[in-house]
Amino acid sequence: MSDHPQPSIPPNQRPQASDVAYDLERALDAVVSLRTRIPDDAFTANILGTERAGHGVLIGERGLVLTIGYLVTEANEVWLVGNNGRAVRGDVVGYDYESGLGLVQALGSLDLPALGLGSAKDLRVQQEVVLAGCGGRAHALKARVAAKREFAGYWEYVLDEAIYTAPPHPNWGGAALIGADGRLCGIGSLYIDQVLPQMAGQDGNMSVPVDLLEPIMADLMSYGRTLKPARPWLGMFVSEVDAQLLVAGVYDDAPAAQTSLRTGDVILEVGGRPVNGLATLFRTVWAQGSAGCEIPLTVQREGRSFEVRVPSVDRREFWRAPDLH
Repeated sequence: MSDHPQPSIPPNQRPQASDVAYDLERALDAVVSLRTRIPDDAFTANILGTERAGHGVLIGERGLVLTIGYLVTEANEVWLVGNNGRAVRGDVVGYDYESGLGLVQALGSLDLPALGLGSAKDLRVQQEVVLAGCGGRAHALKARVAAKREFAGYWEYVLDEAIYTAPPHPNWGGAALIGADGRLCGIGSLYIDQVLPQMAGQDGNMSVPVDLLEPIMADLMSYGRTLKPARPWLGMFVSEVDAQLLVAGVYDDAPAAQTSLRTGDVILEVGGRPVNGLATLFRTVWAQGSAGCEIPLTVQREGRSFEVRVPSVDRREFWRAPDLH
């Protein structure tokens, strides 16, 4: 098993101990490499792959690791490797699809320090931060907060306020976003090719605020999921192109695949309400009720408008649940 196969950060972009007011090396030691294996017949295998790799952050002295959820969704094998070279197996504790955060429990001692939880609310635009993967300073990036704003993903996902940083980290999934106080403020999620609409060509990363963990922590630890009513899920991918919301595809066997929706259809309304933008589309779908309710969509195809009624489900019904120990 290779400990740190990801590309290293150029020396001039790495943080220095003199740049920060906390123990940089200790903070970076809390970031571990995370590798997972997913069964070939898992629901997300075709989309996310059966072998996934990224990072996680030790947030508890007993080996609790916070990571980005897509790395651990439906995983039946987890390995954690620290900067010290120690490798241990892990168990998926839980995954929350609304926030995108996942928890893993190390099944042995990594003999590494934990990183305290901070708050994304304390981050200011233009503030310097560190975005760190496993591997010490060679895999840590000196970055700045480029924006704090809404994020909507084509897979029926919305964050009210995500953290955008620049320049981009080359291996961002599950990376630790460390604030000026040396505490964890976010978990790396995506590469973004334009962190602000008015800044064409400014690449960066989007991180999920760590603040989203506290309200769901107890449920994830006890049940592997949150207990609040599930949002309705349609199982479709939607792209925003030239101010139009286009159906870009659907999951096999998902509710949308059982209807007359086709790739290229333009979504105009949900429940009779016009929708503009991905975030508005998904929030309007979720406002129709809990998972199981029927979602009426008005779509346009080849200049003709018509209604498609999609029976929503709880997306978790399609996933393999983590084994709880």
